[in-house]
Amino acid sequence: MMRTRPLKVALLGCGVVGSEVARIMTTHADDLAARIGAPVELAGVAVRRPDKVREGIPAELITTDATALVKRGDIDVVVEVIGGVEPARTLITTAFEHGASVVSANKALLAQDGATLYAAAQQHGQDLYYEAAVAGAIPLIRPLRESLAGDKINRVMGIVNGTTNFILDKMDTSGAGYSEALDEATALGYAEADPTADVEGFDAAAKAAILAGIAFHTRVRLDDVYREGMTEVTAADFASAKQMGCTIKLLAICERAADGGSVTARVHPAMIPLSHPLASVREAYNAVFVEAEAAGRLMFYGPGAGGSPTASAVLGDLVAVCRNKRGGANGPGESAYTQLPVSPMGDVVTRYHISLDVADKPGVLAQVATVFAEHGVSIDTVRQTGKDGEASLVVVTHRAPDAALSGTVEALRKLDTVRGVASIMRVEGE
Repeated sequence: MMRTRPLKVALLGCGVVGSEVARIMTTHADDLAARIGAPVELAGVAVRRPDKVREGIPAELITTDATALVKRGDIDVVVEVIGGVEPARTLITTAFEHGASVVSANKALLAQDGATLYAAAQQHGQDLYYEAAVAGAIPLIRPLRESLAGDKINRVMGIVNGTTNFILDKMDTSGAGYSEALDEATALGYAEADPTADVEGFDAAAKAAILAGIAFHTRVRLDDVYREGMTEVTAADFASAKQMGCTIKLLAICERAADGGSVTARVHPAMIPLSHPLASVREAYNAVFVEAEAAGRLMFYGPGAGGSPTASAVLGDLVAVCRNKRGGANGPGESAYTQLPVSPMGDVVTRYHISLDVADKPGVLAQVATVFAEHGVSIDTVRQTGKDGEASLVVVTHRAPDAALSGTVEALRKLDTVRGVASIMRVEGE
C-alpha cells in the first residue's frame, strides 16, 4: 500500500554525525520528500546530555530515554549513530519489534553480532541498512550487496581507516617517524586522544569482517579477523619499501581461497607497489579494491570518515529505507548461504620482506638460505650491505603459507650469525 503521511524518524545519538544528519534532514526536507515521495519528519532525538545546545533541533524533540523513543510505535525508521555494542544492540532489536526499520553506522556491533540484528529484522519484516559503517561516504556496502549480487567476488582489499592512512602517508612523504606523524594527525583532528582503535587495527578489523561477510555470503565475525597494528612501522621500513618501488599501507584484505572452500580476513601493514591504485591514496582518504569474476577489478575511493561524509551515507540509506516503507517492500537481508569456514592466518599465502642484522662474514647468506629452504619458502631477492663485521641482509620471499614464513623467521632468530630481525612486513598487491 502506498503511503502519503509523513515518515517519522527517531535519531539515536546527536554527536558529530547525528547532528549533521539532523541538519541535512531539516535543510533538505523538500528534496528528501520529493525523492521519497512522502515527507520525512524528525520525531525524536535521544541523547545522553540533554542540556547541551543543539542548533536547529527543537528542544521538545530531545530525550534521554532512547528505549521509550524506539518503543513509541509510530516511528518508521530509527537512525542509530551512538556506536558501541550496548545499548545499541538492544535498542535496534527493540526498534524492529515495534515496527521500525533501522539505519546504522555501528561497525563494532555489526562485526560482533550482525547475525542477531539480521535475524531480528527478518523476523519483524524490517530493513537493516548500514552503508555508513564502512568507509564513510564511499558507496561500498550497497554495490557489494546489490550491484555485484550476481557476480562472484574473490578479493576485497582496501584502506578503510583514514587515521592510519594519514599517519603512514606523512611518514612516507616527509620522512617523519611514527610518533611525529601521530602527533600531527592528532593536532589536525584525524586521530582521537586515544588512537588505539585506529592504530592497532581494531577499527579496520571490524570493517573487514563486515566486508568479508557481504562479499563471500558467509558469516565473518570480528574474532575471525587476523589483526596487526601499524605502531611498529618505522622510517627504515619506508626506506626499504622505496628501494623496492613500494610504499606501506595498513590494509584490510578479505580473500576467497583458490579452491573456493574457505575465506580469510586480515588487517596488517603491507608493502604495495607504487603502480597499484591503492598506493596513491593519500592523507585521510579511504579506498577499496574489489576483484570479481565478471566485473573484473573495481576501485571505490573517497573520504572515509567525518561528520558530513558519514551523514551522506546515513541519509542515502534513510532515503532507501523510507522508499521501501512507502512501497511496502524490503531491501536485501543477510546472505550467508555459503557458510564457508574462515581459515586462520597461518593458512594464508603471502610474501614477506625480512630485514636481518647479521654478522659480516663468509657463509652467512648460505646459512640463511638453508633455513628458508628447510621451511619450504622460496627466496625472490636478496640484498646485502655491511662493513666492520656487521651487515644488513634484506630478503624478499615468493608466496608461501604464512605459517611457513613465521616458522622461518623464528628459525632465523636462532642462528648465531643473526644478530636480530630488524623488521618483517608482508608484501601485497601484485
